[in-house]
Formats: sequence, structure tokens, C-alpha cells
Amino acid sequence: MRVASVGWLYNSIERTREVVRATAEVSHNHPEGIKGAECTAAVQFLGRTGHSKEEIKAYVVREFGYDVTPTVEELRPLHRHDETCMDTMPKALSSFFDGTSYEDTVRNAVSLGGDADTIAAIAGAMAECFYGIPGSMKEQCISMLPQDMLQVLDRFARVLGAEAQ
Repeated sequence: MRVASVGWLYNSIERTREVVRATAEVSHNHPEGIKGAECTAAVQFLGRTGHSKEEIKAYVVREFGYDVTPTVEELRPLHRHDETCMDTMPKALSSFFDGTSYEDTVRNAVSLGGDADTIAAIAGAMAECFYGIPGSMKEQCISMLPQDMLQVLDRFARVLGAEAQ
């Protein structure tokens, strides 16, 4: 969940994956954690570059081997708190693949329980690149940020060549 910004920053999936591996190694001292971070950023890259969910799903299965067949509906009764990447990534991916919008994806993730903040952060990062975040939701969130965080948001937006608002 801490690599979400990397999915926005590079012009190739190879460079995105390379940088995310380097950043994930700092906080994830396990190959599965690094794989999950790499998958998250790859889904973001593919989503923001116009790939369909079917193309993204095929890439995830081929490159990372995650089982993305269970639906959110099938996963919901299996609720348990498990902070491992092997548990959170399939849930985040199913939340994204089953989602119909940014908000629907995040709601899917939260509805699964368990490590819901992590699952929602990962699924939300994927959904933002695919759907975007509704303007009204952005405005409401931005209105609650303190000045120092608004400055960080503005700097990040300038790096991306976009407007923070």
C-alpha cells in the first residue's frame, strides 16, 4: 500500500516495476511483499495507460500468479484478519476486478473485513488509475487537509504535470 505513487511516475511498465521493487525492499523484507507491491504498481500503470480489466487480469495472472477467480461475494464469508500479502493481494485484486467505479471498488475492499485499511488502500490505488476519483470526492477530501499536506499535494501534482484540485 506504500508504493501507490510509483504507479503514476514512469512511462514504462518495466521501469515502474524496477523502481517499485527498490522501494518495497525497504519496508517488505519478504519476496511475497515485494511481489505484491510490484503487482499493485503494475495494475496502476496498466490502468492509467488504457488497458482493459481483462488485459490487466491476464497480466496479473501471467506475471504474478495470483488467483483472481474468487469474487468479492465469494471472499466475504471467508473473513479473517491476515496481514500477509498472500491474503491481502487477492482480496484487493478481486475488489478492483469486481468494482464498477472508484467508490464501488473501495466499498468492495472494506466489505471484506480483515486488514480492511490495507486492502482498501491497495484496491483504491488500482481503481484510481482505472476510473479516476470523482471530483466531488476529491474536493471533499482536499477541503479537510491541513496546509502542510496541501503543499505536499501541490508539489506532487506539479511533478505529474497535473493540478492538485
